[in-house]
Amino acid sequence: MNITRLRVERGTSPMATKAKKIHALIHAAAAASAAAGGGLAQVPGSDAAVITPIQVAMIVAIGAEHGTPIGKSAAAGLILSLSAAAVGRGLSQCLLGWVPGLGNAVNAITAAALTEAIGWAADAYFAEGNAALDRPSQSKTEQCWPWAG
Repeated sequence: MNITRLRVERGTSPMATKAKKIHALIHAAAAASAAAGGGLAQVPGSDAAVITPIQVAMIVAIGAEHGTPIGKSAAAGLILSLSAAAVGRGLSQCLLGWVPGLGNAVNAITAAALTEAIGWAADAYFAEGNAALDRPSQSKTEQCWPWAG
């Protein structure tokens, strides 16, 4: 395989598109979160100290790719607004995290999935000029039948 082609596919080439770079950022952060979550499964709450900085760095990098510089404190605030599902991570860790092997796998999968979700939500947020999460949500009626609202 050609080294230039490999760099483009990985998103590390200057020729890589913004979308490929963002894909690479999100997947790399999810893999790092999975490693931290799986490795620290038997120590309750310890993985948050490792996963949160990974997610903050991911959001800062995604913002930079979209041309919207964002500070670490703003990125941390964005994580809080995007990660309501983190309760599920805490619940899975309490229920299964202490079981060697199974707890490691569940914690790794949950950490990766939540990091991916936060990454894609941040991408949508920056792609729509920060308006994606700021506008009021539609009711179910408006979503199903837009002419009815």
